Amino acid sequence: MFGRKKEAPGESTPLMHRPSSSTTPSQPNVDDVDSDGFDGASDIVEGDFDDNGNVYFASLKENSIRRESMAADQLSFRLLAIDDDDSEAEERILRESLALDVPLHHRGSFASQQSLSASARNNQSAARNRFVTMAFLALLSFVLIGAALYVGAQFIGPPNVPAGPYRLLERQEGTKFFDYWSFYEGPDSVGSNGYITYVSEARAKVVGIVNVTMEKDDLDVYFANDGDIVDSVDANGNSTRRQRRLQLKEQSEEPFLYLTTSPTQGGPRESIRLEGKRRFNRGLFIIDVRHMPEGCGVWPAFWMTDEANWPVNGEIDIVEGVNYQSEAKTALHSTKQCDMYDVPVGTMSGTWDTAVGIPDKKTGIPDMTFREARNCFVYDPHQWLNQGCVAVDADGGSLGVPLNKKGGGVFALEWDPQNKHIRTWVFSPHKAVPENLVRAIRTAHKPEKDRVMPDPNMWPVPYGYFPIGEGTNCGSHHFKDMRLVLNTAFCGSVAGNRFQLDCKKESKQFKTCNDYIKSEPEALKQAYWKIRGVYVYERDWVKTWAH
Repeated sequence: MFGRKKEAPGESTPLMHRPSSSTTPSQPNVDDVDSDGFDGASDIVEGDFDDNGNVYFASLKENSIRRESMAADQLSFRLLAIDDDDSEAEERILRESLALDVPLHHRGSFASQQSLSASARNNQSAARNRFVTMAFLALLSFVLIGAALYVGAQFIGPPNVPAGPYRLLERQEGTKFFDYWSFYEGPDSVGSNGYITYVSEARAKVVGIVNVTMEKDDLDVYFANDGDIVDSVDANGNSTRRQRRLQLKEQSEEPFLYLTTSPTQGGPRESIRLEGKRRFNRGLFIIDVRHMPEGCGVWPAFWMTDEANWPVNGEIDIVEGVNYQSEAKTALHSTKQCDMYDVPVGTMSGTWDTAVGIPDKKTGIPDMTFREARNCFVYDPHQWLNQGCVAVDADGGSLGVPLNKKGGGVFALEWDPQNKHIRTWVFSPHKAVPENLVRAIRTAHKPEKDRVMPDPNMWPVPYGYFPIGEGTNCGSHHFKDMRLVLNTAFCGSVAGNRFQLDCKKESKQFKTCNDYIKSEPEALKQAYWKIRGVYVYERDWVKTWAH
């Protein structure tokens, strides 16, 4: 054992001695050991040791070595003070001695141990304080990092763009149709110069050229459960193409809007021009038409413009026709640097209008070069004045007389700058309307959770496709801040100028289009709109890098 030396029987080997009355060495009493590690009679000095002790201490020159020696002596005294068989106490003393890491004069007394306990408590308290501080700083760091990530997501992260699904913005049906429109009163614009006078809402009601009537919808017989479809089966029991179920069900009356015109003694007919109250920069615009104005001299249109800033903010004609035209057309009108020569192959099913026979500005000689009307610039020298870029429905029978014979149709235009295009469709007859669009129209009156939202990507290829935006030949800034317009004009700069060309029979009797309209022909009774509704949707705003 460290600090103890085994004795032979009858032999005594003194480690050190103190002056005493007895010559027989005795083991020191632990209780008499003071804080320096020696008994309480007196402190040991170098002269009190025997020869071995003198030699031992003489070798301890440095103070650090002396302190280690004194610690060892103290350990020896404590070990000698216990019984030889008390191994537990011996182990405890050794453990305590090895665990202590303070100077010897801090040990050995009750006061010193109390001082050590207080110091330990202080150290523990300081450690706890440091831990709490570190935990608080860590929590604060997490909060700051979270705040930074949130701010980054809001201002630096994915942009907030209108790229989500469509949501219904306006449902224009029945008597509430006029909540979204204002009646323009006065003559036609100088550019159109139509042979009409637009009247106020009050005047329109007095002369009976505007009304809403409740009727049974003939299309109800084509739809069961809002347009379920089934497989049709031939005579041999084989499944053929899918079609809507023809199932007669009880019909309810629904509101239909009628807009017509009225003759005057002065000549120009009284008509209606509705101007939308809301301005748009994007959207999906749908009109369900059951009849549109037809015949010689008529010029009906459902379109978008900002006339106060025309053509800077552009113009989009969704439904427009003159005289006996029978193909639906969509035209864009803009300032310079907007053309459609970059339309991707396969994005549209229609064709382009043509510009042939344009008179040369200097010589007046017609230019018979065949050109497609793909330049949207209203003053392009190689197209007709304000012709614009015009997509034409290749199937035909989608405007005027043939459209009305089929019971009308549904026209839709998607103005989507985020996806860099304007697309346009016409579906006639109504049985040709895609299922998604049927459900969207027929559930528009329901609560939002029960509505079906239109998804143009589920529809057939549009007949008109116009690339707009960055990376195209037409910046999206050419079309902005426009409102809807619905009107019926007569003659003017388009229908009137084409009177001799389009109205062969009428032009034999009347020299001008205005003369024909002034004569109040019976045919003008067909110059009216019958509309089931207009529906406007806009995409939800979402945060995404995808567009």
